[in-house]
Amino acid sequence: MTNDTGAVPMNPLVREPVVLASASATRRQLLAEAGLCVIVDGAAIDEEEIKAAFRAEGAAASVCAEALAEAKAMRVSSRRPGMLVIGADQILDCDGDWFDKPRDPGAARTQLMALRGRRHGLLTAAAVAKNGALIWHASDRASLTMRRFSDAFLETYLEASGEDILSSVGAYRLEGLGAQLFERVEGDFFTILGLPLLPLLDFLRSHGVLAT
Repeated sequence: MTNDTGAVPMNPLVREPVVLASASATRRQLLAEAGLCVIVDGAAIDEEEIKAAFRAEGAAASVCAEALAEAKAMRVSSRRPGMLVIGADQILDCDGDWFDKPRDPGAARTQLMALRGRRHGLLTAAAVAKNGALIWHASDRASLTMRRFSDAFLETYLEASGEDILSSVGAYRLEGLGAQLFERVEGDFFTILGLPLLPLLDFLRSHGVLAT
């Protein structure tokens, strides 16, 4: 449930609200389920332009994810004085190829066929800004190996999953049917979902947002 300001109501363990500079429903849910009072204020940045620039420089996907998270936090912080603003981003890297959210089921099919039987990394970053200054950032990596599923399974999976998978850089939701795509998963579950949640919570405790 949300109130009229778009924030999840406060609970006794939370002392002040935070702003999420992202329209990601999954990230908002992670923060809300951890008890935070979340105000969503999506950042309007040109992610494709930033990614293209980092690719041209030969930068690592983790560096680009950090830059995107920081850019989001900084953009929204300028219009949210006095508040802690959280930016986050995630990039899927498979042997140097970066994958974005698929634009349609056909693109999801192509992406999953490219990842089938291979290991890829999810590079997840978060940043916090206040009053236009970056005050914290963290990043983490998870490694996932897809099994060699059949073409028939892939078609059934796409039909059963619907458009939900279009909101994920990997065309899967590990917390749902996407679990059936994998033979091995290494890394923090929250990182896979798109947020280095535990380090973020630790930071928020240190800044008085959460009870200690």
